[in-house]
Amino acid sequence: MNTGKIKFSIVVPIYFNALNIPHTVPRLQKLQELLPDCELEFVFVDDGSKDNSFQLLLEAKQQDERIKVIKLSRNFGSMSAIQAGLQYASGDCIGVIAADLQDPPELFVDMIKEWRNGKKVVLATRSDREESLSQKMFSNSYYYLLEKFALKDYPKGGFDFLLVDKQVAQEVIDIGEKNTNVMSLIYWLGHDREYFPYVREERKLGKSRWTMSKKIKLFIDSFVSFSYMPIRFMSALGVITALLSFLYGVYVVVGALSGWIPIQGWTTIIALITFLLGIIMVMLGIIGEYLWRILDESRNRPSFIVDEVYE
Repeated sequence: MNTGKIKFSIVVPIYFNALNIPHTVPRLQKLQELLPDCELEFVFVDDGSKDNSFQLLLEAKQQDERIKVIKLSRNFGSMSAIQAGLQYASGDCIGVIAADLQDPPELFVDMIKEWRNGKKVVLATRSDREESLSQKMFSNSYYYLLEKFALKDYPKGGFDFLLVDKQVAQEVIDIGEKNTNVMSLIYWLGHDREYFPYVREERKLGKSRWTMSKKIKLFIDSFVSFSYMPIRFMSALGVITALLSFLYGVYVVVGALSGWIPIQGWTTIIALITFLLGIIMVMLGIIGEYLWRILDESRNRPSFIVDEVYE
């Protein structure tokens, strides 16, 4: 059990959060009153924002030397921004939270207690969320499939608000995996975990930049990185299609020779060809996702480029 004074770093990815920053920074700073035995460090990672988020962060840093600002050269995505934050955080334990205040920062107080008791990974899991029905359906389906086919016992509501030991953060950095879900990667590491359920609040300021295309990419990244289900699906589909095609071929040949069914015309043939070609194209697309990621890893390019560091 760690009972002495510790350094606690909080990583916050920033992307078009100009409206949130004036509220987020003071609320995080107030944690010092709740954590008098912690030395706080705030690591804000500007992920290529095109609004005035970066300028607001620099202004906040002038007022508080505990703030560290990491400016990426362009938008690399929230997962890469979190990886950058973990790399530059220097705390004994490191928290990750979004800048939109949908997650309660005060929960870090209880999370640190669990870390002090020996838990290297403490997850704030969503028991519910104040979002639209369509958003809930997409999120619930995503996490259901992730738990069913990729990471067993994964929290049903998912998580992206967490606290980890510096050892876990270093493991994520050393792995250096691109096109991945950092949260799922932390879960995959397998360290002892503690869970804190909470209700995620609706976003009150600004517009979410978590677009459908980004959600789909995360969905694909998660399954390609942590599950062999897509490949197994292709194999099973290929076997089933081949078997059905063989049986149908036998049926047509025997029926034509016996005279009890007419010889099929070109319409049926075209329908079968287009159906099979559609299946083949889906299979090639899945294989392409794997091949592209293999190529991307083989290039050994970093998952993010740091333009400037203000500390």
